Amino acid sequence: MPDDAHLEAAMPTLALDATTLEKLVSAAVAAPSIHNSQPWRFRLEPATSTLEVRAVRDRAVPAADPQGRALHISVGAAVLNLRVAARHLGWAPDVRLLPDPAEPDLFAAVRLDTPATAPVPGTEQLYEAIWHRHSIRTPFTGEPVPSAVLDELATAARAEEATLHLPDHAETSRLLQLTAEAERRNTTDRAQRTESRDWIRTGDTPPYGIPVAALGPQDLDGRLPMRDFAALRAAEHQAPAAFEHEPRIAVLTTEHDTPTDWLRAGTALEHVLLTATVRGVRASLLHQAMEWPYLRWETRDPRQRPGFVQMLIRLGYGPEGAPTPRLAAGHVLD
Repeated sequence: MPDDAHLEAAMPTLALDATTLEKLVSAAVAAPSIHNSQPWRFRLEPATSTLEVRAVRDRAVPAADPQGRALHISVGAAVLNLRVAARHLGWAPDVRLLPDPAEPDLFAAVRLDTPATAPVPGTEQLYEAIWHRHSIRTPFTGEPVPSAVLDELATAARAEEATLHLPDHAETSRLLQLTAEAERRNTTDRAQRTESRDWIRTGDTPPYGIPVAALGPQDLDGRLPMRDFAALRAAEHQAPAAFEHEPRIAVLTTEHDTPTDWLRAGTALEHVLLTATVRGVRASLLHQAMEWPYLRWETRDPRQRPGFVQMLIRLGYGPEGAPTPRLAAGHVLD
């Protein structure tokens, strides 16, 4: 057997230099976030080779997310991308969520001081998917997602201590009705409507928020309640379009509902979305019902084990979609 010296010689040489940090952070910021708010910042602690992930409260969306639950989910998604990128580059990252109670905005610490002894299966596919995953707000083809692929998505959620439920036709219809009610409230509530409009970006604006070109149409038949970011501003509406007749909705849940669970929901959401991208499956997020406490509670399926719904995910087939703008790595890295 090889001695320790030979083992050390065989291990890759890794360094947290500027180029590597840019790769890691560029992958992290490609994650989805509510209203594309990108509420994160990164800081390297060289003494411990730790990359800290911090929340940026200035880009919170308090009307839609008064508890900060979606803020945690957004940052959790970035942590998942960071972990995948670190594995891609050869590390065995040690991720700690909410590591210091004295620093509530420090959502995660990712220690990068140990080379991986073997690659984690699927890492390269997930890493490549980071650059192709986009939220889709347009109709899907209606082609059903195979059961084997749905099983893979459920496995991805379980890997992050979350559960992905696949409701039947009747339960799907009930969830869409709750989402439609939430969408009506979002459109008519003054605070929600104003906040939603404020995150629409036109012209030369900061690289966060939703560009007008990324706004999707409404369902011609009124069956699938897509978010109307324009909120009754007719000039920014696209013409209605026919969406799929049998939407495939997946329900992401966690056992508890603490800030740590919200972060895990974010890592699970992004793991599911990247796995879907690897399999050519597109996704859009139906978050409206999550923004109203009573409606969020009603999204729980009493036939399932106790848990807390964190996100509804619409899955299907269609074009890859266009990326939304992202802050450059240098703008979010200390």
